[in-house]
Amino acid sequence: MPRFLTPEWVASFNAALHGVVLPGPGADAGLAAADGNFSVAQEVRGGPEGDVRLVLSVADGHLVLDLGPLGDPDTSDEPVGRPADVTIALGYDDAVALATGVLSSAEALNAGRIRVRGDLSVLAAGQEQLRAARQHTAALDADTTY
Repeated sequence: MPRFLTPEWVASFNAALHGVVLPGPGADAGLAAADGNFSVAQEVRGGPEGDVRLVLSVADGHLVLDLGPLGDPDTSDEPVGRPADVTIALGYDDAVALATGVLSSAEALNAGRIRVRGDLSVLAAGQEQLRAARQHTAALDADTTY
């Protein structure tokens, strides 16, 4: 059973979606996501593996996650991955609540539990892609430990 936000969990997620082509963003997608190529980063602090940066990259119907340590904001260290179109900063407990459906992104944003910078339309497109991928990742969802 992979633990949430570990390299094993990311590898299992990517394996579940290997070769799967998802539908492109809907008609309401903003300009940054309209072509179906965008990225969403989550900067998660306080997790069992330390502070991490999870990047969801969508390109031509393929969805891939990348995970690495979160760069120190007080230094010039660059976080893992390319610059994201939108970045979400949150604590581990809120990341778990979002992943398990206990908390919606709208509730988290309205309550100030997450901070978002970048293009919010990309965030919506990323959630749309994750919903489309859900049938392929259902087994991972059931096996994940938090």
